[in-house]
Amino acid sequence: MAAYRSGKYATALADFRAAAGKGNADAQFNLGVMCHNGQGVPQDYAKARKWWRLAAQQGVADAQYNLGLMYAKGQGVTQDDAEAVKWYRRAAQQGVAEAQFYLGNMYDTGQGVTQDDAKAVKWYRRAAQQGDAKAQLNLGSMYGSGQGVPQDFVKAYKWIALSEIDAEPGSSVAKNAEAAIS
Repeated sequence: MAAYRSGKYATALADFRAAAGKGNADAQFNLGVMCHNGQGVPQDYAKARKWWRLAAQQGVADAQYNLGLMYAKGQGVTQDDAEAVKWYRRAAQQGVAEAQFYLGNMYDTGQGVTQDDAKAVKWYRRAAQQGDAKAQLNLGSMYGSGQGVPQDFVKAYKWIALSEIDAEPGSSVAKNAEAAIS
């Protein structure tokens, strides 16, 4: 890992390949990152998917999340919302806030699943409690409109205000939060 962090991709690649060949899930995940980003190898989403799937099947939550993103975006695979939901759910159940947000969003919009406000709230809340600004904003909006939860303007304000605090300054989330509480 030290070779990777210092930008010595050829050395990192050799080390990760050796360990991945022995079934090391972390090495498989890291090979996926290198293939996805074109670090030391030509960018290859199919190879990234292969390595992430191997790591994901061994329970690596970040690999599961990355597979969810690939299927949601159609990146190196045929776009498939149901498959994205499957991988997001696995990562979300392990506590990956970004996966919890995206799973909540899938339930909110009915992409790949039957639209379900209560499940959207559940997953947004889990991500929001970890400081995910997008989830905080969406959860606040749901409280404000009474979507999936009893309408509660105090909770709406709380979550939207938190999203403004936790968002990157100047980001669309920060701007939307500011507009919502102004």
